[in-house]
Amino acid sequence: MTDGTSTTTTRLGGPERRRPRVLLAMDPAVAARILDDEARTRLDALAEVDLDLIAADFAAPDAAAALAEAEVLFTCWGSAPLDEAVLARAPRLRAVVHAAGSVKHHLTDAAWARGLIVSSGAAANALPVAEYTVAAVLFANKRVLRIRDAYRAERRLVDWDARFPGFGNYRRTIGIVGASRIGRRVLELLRPFDFELLLHDPYVTTDQAEALGARRVDLDELMRRSDVVSVHAPELESTHHLLDRRRLALMRDGATLINTARGSLVDQEALTEELVAGRLDAVIDVTEPDVLPPASPLYDLPNVLLTPHIAGSLGGELRRMVASALDELDRYTRGVPFAHEVEPATLTRSA
Repeated sequence: MTDGTSTTTTRLGGPERRRPRVLLAMDPAVAARILDDEARTRLDALAEVDLDLIAADFAAPDAAAALAEAEVLFTCWGSAPLDEAVLARAPRLRAVVHAAGSVKHHLTDAAWARGLIVSSGAAANALPVAEYTVAAVLFANKRVLRIRDAYRAERRLVDWDARFPGFGNYRRTIGIVGASRIGRRVLELLRPFDFELLLHDPYVTTDQAEALGARRVDLDELMRRSDVVSVHAPELESTHHLLDRRRLALMRDGATLINTARGSLVDQEALTEELVAGRLDAVIDVTEPDVLPPASPLYDLPNVLLTPHIAGSLGGELRRMVASALDELDRYTRGVPFAHEVEPATLTRSA
């Protein structure tokens, strides 16, 4: 390149490639979690990078100096926003590789106007969420929470078929709200089962839904017909309380709602009333607020499985997202387009 960016080259068992200057930009605590020895070794091989410098604040002197030379930002949770002031101090910046899901928290309009190319780890992060959802679907239809509690209380032989007529996973109807990356992966994982799959997404055609193994329906029909409703729509102004009191009331008695998307998509007050009444079951991984107050009944209800936003990549699963991001950086060094490039036009209808 002739624009002042790094032109150092190397050979890594293949064709010659560039070694761009990379700045790590994220919360230092996040960096300590995601950048293990393997990731650090690979980063060092791919780029000119100071592995001990984590830019949480671009205004800090050491971060500012590195930003001025950086061609690529390697970001994750806690990255500061790339606003006009930051971009003005980053004349050589060409790309952002995000080792997590949504880039909306740090990619501003100014960043897109600058023409940066951006990659996201959203596809890698979709896998554990989809796996969590499928496990929740299968357990929900087997009435695991209610049977566990009844068995624990009674400790005797019980005719569970009589207690829970028709329970099980054969020919149940599963409604997927949102053909996002996660929603599509859930549909893919559910296809081998004997389910009827319904899909609501305003941007998906009937033929596209059929290609995903589902039947496209409007949201009210999905709520009425599904034994399990699983939410995978993005958090947008238009999706706030998408499942409101009226739509929750459409769900059949004994149905289960799964939410691994965002708490704001569901009217939590209305859902709590339905759950306290015992009419519905729920698997809730996201709430509004993110941590419920200690007095919330959702912590103790026997028909609720409440988890603290753990469906996405955590623990060992973080390695998948980092590996995906490093694969993208590898492509960049070889002049190959990103496999998971973010198109700004899609952000109005995606997470």
